[in-house]
Order: sequence, then structure tokens, then C-alpha cells
Amino acid sequence: MVAAPLDDAIARFLAHLRDQRRYSPATVRNYARTLERLRATVAAAGVTRWREVRAEQIQAFVAAAHRAGLAPGTLRDMLSAVRSFYRHLARAGEAAANPALGVRAPKAPRKLPQVLDVDEVAALLEFPADDADAIRDRALFELLYSSGLRVAELTALCWRDLDLDEGLVRVTGKGRKTRIVPVGSQARAALAALAAQDRPGVDDPLVRGRLGRPLSPAAVRRRLKRRAKDQGVWKRVYPHLLRHSCASHVLESSGDLRAVQELLGHADIGTTQIYTHLDFQHLARVYDAAHPRAKRRKA
Repeated sequence: MVAAPLDDAIARFLAHLRDQRRYSPATVRNYARTLERLRATVAAAGVTRWREVRAEQIQAFVAAAHRAGLAPGTLRDMLSAVRSFYRHLARAGEAAANPALGVRAPKAPRKLPQVLDVDEVAALLEFPADDADAIRDRALFELLYSSGLRVAELTALCWRDLDLDEGLVRVTGKGRKTRIVPVGSQARAALAALAAQDRPGVDDPLVRGRLGRPLSPAAVRRRLKRRAKDQGVWKRVYPHLLRHSCASHVLESSGDLRAVQELLGHADIGTTQIYTHLDFQHLARVYDAAHPRAKRRKA
């Protein structure tokens, strides 16, 4: 019975995420898992109301998860969930302060995303569209690369979201935020071929299998992996690799970080800045290969 107020507050918050914020089921499950772990921790310490939790208890909670082997990125996500929970409690008058605000997760080394170079993208995408499956695959993969889409964004598209005449697609991303992004000429041509083949209605899903049902993200991943193998691209190829490659190539050519942020739908430009590190790596490779002093130093 002691834990009932703690449980009730969590249940109301999860309902808010699900019904008001429209978070995905997977995200709601992650929040629930974190808050249940926190509830068990503070209840064991005798806490009966969320307003009684102190910053040092949140810090101890994170430290225990770290000792259990959870990665720094996971710990940051857990802290973000706790902070969001306390903001919700504050709005409801159930907490006066947010004890997670001053708590920091351990820093993780920044892992740069892998990308395909332009020649590898060409090798992957320029396969003959000479049957129904190939026409469909070509359209899907060209759009992923052209517009930097997440695979879940791709599989959620309907034909009404596309304007092939203007070369635009309306995408619903994380947090149900909508953005309009360009579609390149190669992707437009591939999508026009797919439309001529399938003759879809405006409300039909863009990504369909042989029986007309929408493809799942997992099915798109399998198709892309199989096509990469057939094309002789021996890197590990997956849909997000095309998104990374799109962002890297646009930034490399334009230098416009803000435009890349808008293309990808990142809420925080800090997320987009990782591609500047990739751009600098490319510059370093070109320099090492071309600069006389660099070559002499290597010799």
C-alpha cells in the first residue's frame, strides 16, 4: 500500500505520454521500465511521495544502473525520462522541485556514424529496375537516400504525402512533428515508375508488399541487405546508413549545417553536428593524400 501513490503518478504520466503526447508504444515502454526501476529504488528507501525524492537518491539510482553495466547513452535516456516525469509532476502540483536536474550520466565516447561514399551509393542504387520487386526496391531506397528519411518515416508514408511534380514529401517524424523535405530527381523518377506499376490511390501506403499490405521497417531492412549483397556492396548496409550518407554528402557539398538539421528533422542542432566531424575526417583524408608535406611526413 505504501507504493500506491508512487504507482498512481507513474500510471498518469504514461497515459499522458500515450494519449496526449502520442509517443510510440516502444518509447512509452522504455519510460515505464525506467520509472518502475526508480520506484522500486525509492520505495525501498521508505519514500512514499515523489516530492520526497532527493537529488542524491537519483544520483545513487544512476550509479547503481551504471554498475549493473548499462551504457552511458542508456543512462542519459533514463535521466531524461526522470526529468520529464518530474516536469509532469510539477505541472500537476505533485512536486516542487526536479531532483534529476543536477544529475549527470557518465560521458560516452562519441561514436561517429558509418556512411557510404558516393561511389558506394551508386553501386547500391543503380541496379536494373526490370521487374516489379526491383522497381519497388529502387523507389524505396532512392527515397531513403534522397530525403534522409528514417525507415519508420518511410513506412508511414502514403502517396498523398508525395508531390512528385514539385519534388517534395511531407514526413511525420519523432514526436509526430511534420516536415516537408525535397525529393531528388533520381528518386522522383523511381517513384514515378513505381506509381505507373502499382497505380495506387492517394490514401494507399507508399511501401507495399506483393499482397498490397504495408511493408514493415524490418522488411525494408531485409530487402536493402539482400540488394546490397547482390550489388557487391560488402559493408553492413541498413536504412539508417542511407540517412547518414545523405546528411554527410549534403553537408560536404554545401557546408550548411542548419539546412541538414531541417532535412533530417533534428530538434537540436547538436545532434546534427556529428556530421561535421565526418566532414573533417574526409578533409583530413584528402589532405593526407594530396598535400606535399603530408605525404612527405608519412614517408
